Amino acid sequence: QVQLVESGGGVVQTGDSLRLSCEASGAFFAINTIAWHRQVPGKERELVASIMNDDKVTYEDSVKGRFTISRINAKNTVTADLQMNNLKPEDTGVYYCSAEARRLTIDTFWGQGTQVTVSS
Repeated sequence: QVQLVESGGGVVQTGDSLRLSCEASGAFFAINTIAWHRQVPGKERELVASIMNDDKVTYEDSVKGRFTISRINAKNTVTADLQMNNLKPEDTGVYYCSAEARRLTIDTFWGQGTQVTVSS
């Protein structure tokens, strides 16, 4: 099993910054892609940013230039941080971390989510 623990959400004002952190731990050979997603009520969960094992990154268009994803690979854990700058009200939502773990099979695991609220 792979556990994902997220932290760093909160309530901020427009233009502020937040840093989210996701730590993946457990039984895996490697974490291929680790990503952050956002979900707001009534809408589907959407990919915000992802980073692969070779550090290749992708961003949703609305966060390019404002958000930066990074990862640290340790022996039994992988940590992915999402630095969010110049936050806007439309960034509000529950942020979920996902990790694609290479085990005997390749499986995707999810964190419990952390709320980010940006007030205008």
